[in-house]
Order: sequence, then structure tokens, then C-alpha cells
Amino acid sequence: MLVNGTLYVISAPSGAGKSSLIKAYLQQFAEQAAVSVSHTTRAPRPGEENAKHYHFVEQDAFKRLIDQDAFFEWAEVFGNYYGTSKAAIDALLAQGKDVFLDIDWQGARQVKKQRADAKTVFIAPPSQAELLSRLQNRGQDSEAVIKQRMAEAQSEISHYQEFDYIVVNDDFDTALADLAAILRANRCLQARQSKKYQALFSDLLAKA
Repeated sequence: MLVNGTLYVISAPSGAGKSSLIKAYLQQFAEQAAVSVSHTTRAPRPGEENAKHYHFVEQDAFKRLIDQDAFFEWAEVFGNYYGTSKAAIDALLAQGKDVFLDIDWQGARQVKKQRADAKTVFIAPPSQAELLSRLQNRGQDSEAVIKQRMAEAQSEISHYQEFDYIVVNDDFDTALADLAAILRANRCLQARQSKKYQALFSDLLAKA
């Protein structure tokens, strides 16, 4: 019997390696998991594809979706709207796939209020010094931007106790194994296995 997947909210400060971990997990377990594709009103960037990187919509259409309560969570960032579609996630979960939702702690709170069965995972860097080094080694931001990102990181990290699981990304392979262990253990919960193997247990318990 097909059992619905689980919604996982993955949060982390910039530089903790969240996106890399999710990408690596999906490469190994593409049949079991998917990442949620958000809606946005911003224009596509070079190389971005509609429905793959984002669902690109006009502001009027986005606001109609807000009025229809179509989003788990949504936010306005620098004049553009971003949101997570309930219907899109439910469709993936119904296929038995676990779904990754890559949002911050505030979005995690909103999702948890609406979906108590969602699991939340916080990806933490191994130290402040290492986090700073990772941000600097990207070579993409000025010192002022990096300083801002470090301040934002501390704000994000201050909410770590609100999450169900914590993965410290010191050694990447170990962190990936930890993330995989969380999902695998959840798939083996009694309530899920009992439903998936209902016919099996009926047979095992049948009188000989």
C-alpha cells in the first residue's frame, strides 16, 4: 500500500551547506524525495526555468492565491513575493515522496502550525569561525555583506531549539548520512510500516 511521504522543513544560516546537502540527498534518493518549488513574482534569472527553479507568476495572480489560502507560507522580500503552494506539496506527498521545503525559521513556524506532522531539521555550521571562512571563500560578497550575513546567521541559529532535528555540517559525508538517517528512521515508524505492510501483517497473524 502506498503511504504518503513526509514534509521536511530544512532551515540553516547562509553558508551552513543546506542546499548542498539537499542536492546530494536527492541525487542518491531521487525516487524517494523531491524539493518543493516555490512561487515567486520576481523575474527569472539567466538559466532559471519555470516550474523547475520557481513557479514565476504575476503579482495579481500571487495575491489571488493568497486570498485563496493556497500557501503554507508566503513573504514579501524586497518588493517580490515568495510562497509555498499547499497543492503542489500535497501532490508530491500523495506520490509517497518525502518533500524538502527550504525556508527560514519563520516559515518553519508557519508550516508547523498548519501541518503538525511536518518534520523540521536545522543544519548548523561547526563553528562561527568556519561559517565566516565559508562565506569569505565564496568570493561573491563584500566584507560589508559578509558581516550582515554573519549577523543574520546568529539570528537564525538562535531558533535552533524550535526544530525537531539538528544536523551539524562539519564533515559533509557525515552530515549527509545524518540527514539520510532521519528520513530513513521516519519511514520505519510503526504507524507508517503498519499501513504500508497491512497485507503482510494480516498474513503473518493469520491462523495456520
